Amino acid sequence: MSLIRHCVAVALILPSLAAVAPARAAGPESYGLDPVHTRVMFALSHAGFSQAIGTVSGSRGRLWFDRDDWRSARLEVEVPLTRLDLGDAKWNRAALAANLLDGKRHPLARFVSERVEPDPADPDRAQVCGRLSLRGATRPLCLDVRLNALKRHPLPPFRRTAGFSATARLSRADYGIDAWKSAIGDEVELRIEAEAVRGAYLEPSAADAVERPPEEPPSDPPADPVPSPDPSAATAEPEPRR
Repeated sequence: MSLIRHCVAVALILPSLAAVAPARAAGPESYGLDPVHTRVMFALSHAGFSQAIGTVSGSRGRLWFDRDDWRSARLEVEVPLTRLDLGDAKWNRAALAANLLDGKRHPLARFVSERVEPDPADPDRAQVCGRLSLRGATRPLCLDVRLNALKRHPLPPFRRTAGFSATARLSRADYGIDAWKSAIGDEVELRIEAEAVRGAYLEPSAADAVERPPEEPPSDPPADPVPSPDPSAATAEPEPRR
């Protein structure tokens, strides 16, 4: 009788093990960045007086992630620079001018991860290193990443969602953005808040994710000297007196 009970117990347990095994062998799951709830904040010195702060919304991309195996994670994301917001329309246009971000020729920044190093002291933290392409230059960049939550979203359509915070620092000169050194600091601080939804991959596309900058420069530049000065203004001859 005990042998029969043993066989029955094994028969009940095996289906449960079979159901668990494929899930663990499946590897990282695919998530799509939520462009509404993903935002990049940047800060840099404004002539030493303050830290000028701006944000960029509308990032799109794809994440492959397994909470139990950070090293297998991969990230590809595009950031539409032409959606940056410094809090003033004139300054937004000035930042996208050819001597700074050159948004007309380079409307997107792109980051692709290459390796992930988990934090041995915190299972919800890791360093994500990859390549950042900005204004036609590609340089290595590492992000310090924290997993905030990985769970079913409480609002419809109730999709499984991963939320992250990340920070990094870079030199704008490394990407050829070296104008107005006396007014704009070189070191740029990045803070990123991101949400990614399982299975809701949104294809990065310049056609639908990017708002093109204006073709002509603003006629009335900001008060600070960030836009390129008008060379003709310094050489124009005064009008003769009547």
